[in-house]
Amino acid sequence: MPNRPTIKNVHGNTLDWLGEAIVSGRYAQGSVIPPEPMLCEELKVSRTVVREAVKSLVAKGLLTTGPKVGTKVMPEANWNWFDPEVVVWKSRIGLTREFLRDLQELRRVVEPAAVRLAAERATPEDIAEIESAYQGMKAAIEQGGDYVTNDLRFHQGLLRACHNRMMVQMGKALGALLRTSFEISTTKPNGPALSLPLHRAVLDALIARNPARAEKAALVLIDGAEEDIEAVLSSRRKLPSLKAPAAQLKVRRVTTG
Repeated sequence: MPNRPTIKNVHGNTLDWLGEAIVSGRYAQGSVIPPEPMLCEELKVSRTVVREAVKSLVAKGLLTTGPKVGTKVMPEANWNWFDPEVVVWKSRIGLTREFLRDLQELRRVVEPAAVRLAAERATPEDIAEIESAYQGMKAAIEQGGDYVTNDLRFHQGLLRACHNRMMVQMGKALGALLRTSFEISTTKPNGPALSLPLHRAVLDALIARNPARAEKAALVLIDGAEEDIEAVLSSRRKLPSLKAPAAQLKVRRVTTG
């Protein structure tokens, strides 16, 4: 299969390749994708594998099939943007500024409300997991290491702690945005160290069972991330790629709260 790693199974690799080909515009919206035999030859897979991948893409709103019309690419408005794979494909081929701002606005609507609920509903186990993620972030700042993965754990832990299944599912779609946002923040001098007290404020509000304070602290944290993203967009610097592993922090001598 062209330029596709083999970590996933054959179906997963084929789905990824076709999904990225559509999202990138290789197969333009409204066009008919190549017939099965051509795809089988190009990707070196069986017809069964191609059919299963097409079926998955139809379910995600990227394709439609019908007699005599073939398999057509649907308009972007029909794509399921709450599907984590669709978001990841978009991020791999390059997040546009408009798309990134759409996601950031969605985050600002969803996450503070989820945090407010989490302050009311979080179990001791939820809080312990979020605390563990926070300590991982703190250790990465002080000793070097993987800050981004722990930051992602922190925020997804908040969404799980609200115990609303729909918000938890939405959080999966937000995962690509969250990682991109966190990687942007790590490029700023002392960015992680400066944001750490803001994370602590959210966690402390959860522990105190104070929904209003938790929601306000979440907004402060998200608005700070938005400023980081806007600064990068204005500078025209290249956005981080999700194809690579999360960036590792180097040891900095900083004082953190």
